[in-house]
Amino acid sequence: MFTLSQDLGIDLGTANTLVFIKGKGIIVREPSVVAVNKTTGDIEAVGSDARNMIGRTPGNISVVRPMKDGVIADYDTTAAMMKHYIKLAQKNRSSFAKKPNVMVCVPSGITMVEERAVIDASKQAGAREAYPVPEPFAAAIGAGLPVWEPTGSMIVDIGGGTTEVAVISLGGIVTSQSIRIAGDDMDDDIIQYIKKRYNLMIGERSAESIKFGIGAAKTNEKIEGMDIRGRDLLTGLPKTITVTASEIALSLKDTIEQIVDAVKNTLEQTPPELAADIMDRGIVLSGGGALLKDLDKVISDETKMPVFVADEPLDSVAIGTGKALEYIDHFRSNPNVSTKSVLD
Repeated sequence: MFTLSQDLGIDLGTANTLVFIKGKGIIVREPSVVAVNKTTGDIEAVGSDARNMIGRTPGNISVVRPMKDGVIADYDTTAAMMKHYIKLAQKNRSSFAKKPNVMVCVPSGITMVEERAVIDASKQAGAREAYPVPEPFAAAIGAGLPVWEPTGSMIVDIGGGTTEVAVISLGGIVTSQSIRIAGDDMDDDIIQYIKKRYNLMIGERSAESIKFGIGAAKTNEKIEGMDIRGRDLLTGLPKTITVTASEIALSLKDTIEQIVDAVKNTLEQTPPELAADIMDRGIVLSGGGALLKDLDKVISDETKMPVFVADEPLDSVAIGTGKALEYIDHFRSNPNVSTKSVLD
């Protein structure tokens, strides 16, 4: 039975939205996708149901991803999506219960205007109060790193819209870098490569399937090829081709290099003592991008440091955001204290 006050942690991602409830764990895990009726303005579907409509809708229905590069691109649609997920997470809750407090993750490089949009959208969606928490900090907590100890921990969270790199010590972010290059860019790299190499047009879902199926951060001859279907740009007819893992690795090269550069740049700005700690403890990868084959090996080769993938890379941010709910009492008693000043 839910209590009258049920606080939530929300990982509001570009690709997926996860909702964490204290004592319950992750209750909602859905794509950040919404289907909107352009004629009436009504929401037709949210999450997996909307994602299944991509590329298959009539002219009066538009399937949109309201989050782009980790921030809100469509305010009203984002608020409607969050409202749907909050209700879904609390479906067994009493109608007389108070509105929940919400801890929601935001990119570390977010602007004040973008952060305010997330807070306002959360309140519009039904939150009593909304508190932003830096995404790499939440990922580090969720990955089980000793963020409160006087030792350096490095997290690289690769989501759909942003890659967050941070060095954390004593409950604060010492140095960080947020780049708006991540999983979505990998999908686009694959789409553009197939288009230029084979004159074949494929969709986002096909590109994502290729990435998870045979995608790799470097050439790997052990991975077999994959048949893909698309529309031939020369004839306009459906066509099937076979692509190899080496081709996909080649298509992802530039994006991987930019992620590696962000890691190296962050290390260059890290104090020597913390850098020594990281050499001992290693770098931890989280987020969907951490699942890309051989990415840990590429980063390890470039940084000369051990690199590990978090136990639950897809859930790290949501788990960490949920655990950050413990700090809500600090905000209630100190309303003028921002999330960043307490956590950072």
